[in-house]
Amino acid sequence: MNLLYISISGNTKSFAKRLHELSISKQSQSAHHPIIQIKEISDNTLLDHEKEPFVVCVPTYLEGGNGVDNGDQEILTEAMRDYIAYDDNATFCKGIIGSGNKNFNLQYCLTAKQYAEQFSVPFLADFELRGTSTELEQIYTILEALHAN
Repeated sequence: MNLLYISISGNTKSFAKRLHELSISKQSQSAHHPIIQIKEISDNTLLDHEKEPFVVCVPTYLEGGNGVDNGDQEILTEAMRDYIAYDDNATFCKGIIGSGNKNFNLQYCLTAKQYAEQFSVPFLADFELRGTSTELEQIYTILEALHAN
């Protein structure tokens, strides 16, 4: 299973790396567990054709307002949206994972929810900041089930 992520503050990158490491650990215990390969997308990433299924992990950065009825302009993460929208990449996207800070209330994981709606894929899960070990295990289980289907 491939995980594409974008990280601004380092929280999402930390979570993605820990998820990758967890998948290696589980795979060494049993060959039935998938290894999660991670790929960072940034403003410097060249648009490319994805050829295998992937899941996206995206934080939320919005400009002003409350993020619901005003001020829900995505900032800093547009490179991921562009990457998914490139050519037929969206057809390989199996879902979106959101990260954020619950202090932002209704804005929490709003970018991920907007991606899920735009690309007609499920909003799979969320985690706060760098994610807890419980959130890591829960999201791994979700990705493992996706991989099995």
